Amino acid sequence: MPSSPAPLSWEEYAKNLGIELQRRRIALDVTQENLAHRAGLTRTHYQQLERGFWKAGSPANPSLKMLVRLAQALQLEVAELLPSGRDVEWPDT
Repeated sequence: MPSSPAPLSWEEYAKNLGIELQRRRIALDVTQENLAHRAGLTRTHYQQLERGFWKAGSPANPSLKMLVRLAQALQLEVAELLPSGRDVEWPDT
């Protein structure tokens, strides 16, 4: 019987999104600054997305508008950027 993947935390999900952003940006041979400009962001803001964190202990949580702008700048559909959210575990709060 195949084992199911380990559930992701929101922090891991945000980091995986950042990894995908970086991978796609590098594939287009675009700098962080150039991509940020194309998407209407500052370089610093974009760097935070690639790292998956706004600040220590606070995972990135980009808006839908920001994701659409980034996807357009990368010449992709939004869904191509997003990791699967099926196994994200939400803390009891």
